[in-house]
Amino acid sequence: MVDMSVDLSGIKLKNPVIPASGTFGYGLEFAKLFDLDILGAIAIKGTTSDARLGNPLPRIAESPCGMINSVGLENPGAKSVLDEKLPQLEKVFDGPIIANVSGSSPSDYAKCASVLSKDKRVAIIEVNISCPNVESGGMAFGQDPVQAAKVTKAVKEAVDIPVYVKLSPNTGDIAGIAAACQKAGADGLCLINTLSAMRIDIRKREPVLAQKRGGLSGPAIFPIALSMVNEVFENTEIPIIGMGGISSAEDLIEMVMAGATAVEIGAANLTDPWICKKIIDELPVLMEKLGINDMEEIRGII
Repeated sequence: MVDMSVDLSGIKLKNPVIPASGTFGYGLEFAKLFDLDILGAIAIKGTTSDARLGNPLPRIAESPCGMINSVGLENPGAKSVLDEKLPQLEKVFDGPIIANVSGSSPSDYAKCASVLSKDKRVAIIEVNISCPNVESGGMAFGQDPVQAAKVTKAVKEAVDIPVYVKLSPNTGDIAGIAAACQKAGADGLCLINTLSAMRIDIRKREPVLAQKRGGLSGPAIFPIALSMVNEVFENTEIPIIGMGGISSAEDLIEMVMAGATAVEIGAANLTDPWICKKIIDELPVLMEKLGINDMEEIRGII
């Protein structure tokens, strides 16, 4: 019998399948469809210190083999998530929770992470460094190794649970950013976040998205994500949660072979709300077919 369990910084997951932040909400709607306890973990919706309304509509655009979103981190704020959303999730899910945090400055990230880490079931803080740094002219933290390191260090000092940094692919040196985060104390890395993209309505002669540009996700970005995970694996020594267009057990195996310890399933949840369950059901069958006894034996073999 194959072993699907994986270990993320001492946290045991029964399998490597994690619904990605932003595509699974707080799990409540999906709990009506299948037993959430089959999941390895859940990454909850991105959270900021204070409530955010998000970007103006329209903020979703279709794209071949994917979608572009500019939701703008709409969320009720860290305290509301701690007091209301996490207790609701606890009623339908008994596994580890990954809390995704965002901010406009290192101290803002730290404040949000500190609040969410008060819930004993939050096992990992996932730091989204694709946000603009308002203190440095608006460039995303994830495009500057110095700024990425500052955020990592600030969050590490604010919490006593593992900190995983979610990397932006919108940089010319993702391995350098990853290395800077590791040096600053990151316990693990998550990649990739969405790629900058846009669509134009040729009849209206204007961008489809109100914000003009958004983030591309879905199967279209899988080969890019795979390559970047492998590059970061070769240049760092901490666990990686791979993501970006994963929609099958085969994709999951590829991502682990590239260097990921676990994976997050994102856009596929929006087109098939049962996709995580399907992948979990299919994974042991595929592992047996390929002669794989456990995940660790194939991790980073490429």
